[in-house]
Amino acid sequence: MFASDLDRTLIYSKRAIEELGVLEESLLKPIEKKDGTWVAYMTETSFFALKELAQDSLFVPVTTRTTEQFNRFVIFEKDIPLTYAITSNGANILYKGKPMEDWSASIFKRMNEESVTQAELLSILQREGHQFDGQMKQAEKLFFYFILNSLPSLSEKRALNELAANYGWRISLQGRKLYFIPHAISKGTALEFICKQEGMELIAGAGDSILDWDFLQNCRYRFVPNHGELARLSGIGNHILTKSYGVGAGEEILQQFLKLQHLKV
Repeated sequence: MFASDLDRTLIYSKRAIEELGVLEESLLKPIEKKDGTWVAYMTETSFFALKELAQDSLFVPVTTRTTEQFNRFVIFEKDIPLTYAITSNGANILYKGKPMEDWSASIFKRMNEESVTQAELLSILQREGHQFDGQMKQAEKLFFYFILNSLPSLSEKRALNELAANYGWRISLQGRKLYFIPHAISKGTALEFICKQEGMELIAGAGDSILDWDFLQNCRYRFVPNHGELARLSGIGNHILTKSYGVGAGEEILQQFLKLQHLKV
């Protein structure tokens, strides 16, 4: 089994491409459509590598996107059919495109037991003087995030993380998006469930954010894009940093996945 985060790991929005750059010789393949417009890409080489990987191994995409946002990826409709997909940071597991309701119900139960509500957390943040210059977005009544106009300093981020942790939440800064997510929602827990269901070992994984470490630590091989949040964190060891940035990092990761797949065969 191979697992990977999508945004800023294998797949890149127009903004991410502008920010991180793209190799001159790379041909980009549009793979996400929103309101009739192509909004995200991967290289042609990445696309064919992922297609080959998914034909001979169980590939599981693992994303913080909601299920609705995930379904905008056109490649998973026909080109690369999936058995499993993890959305909403692990709160939802899709099996052949349909949500596993029992899994989602168990996550809601844990959230209610282990974390304060979103309204309570927002009230606490306001009381403690934390203000956010940006637009707030809701993710399926599970968690929320801000699309920031200005980024918090390292000390502000540390204070936010400590405060959120005291009430059963955690934060992750991915590009301009600052996520607040209950502890019960975990990519790692969802992938462990799939591994047990299938009786498979998680050979390799890839991800750029602290939220991805939940599942990466269970992988035999862990790949981290050089531009990601994880690449800048201390105390996160035993992982392989890509040599490339941006879409090139996604291509490099998939090529490494294929090498490992062939070694297993």
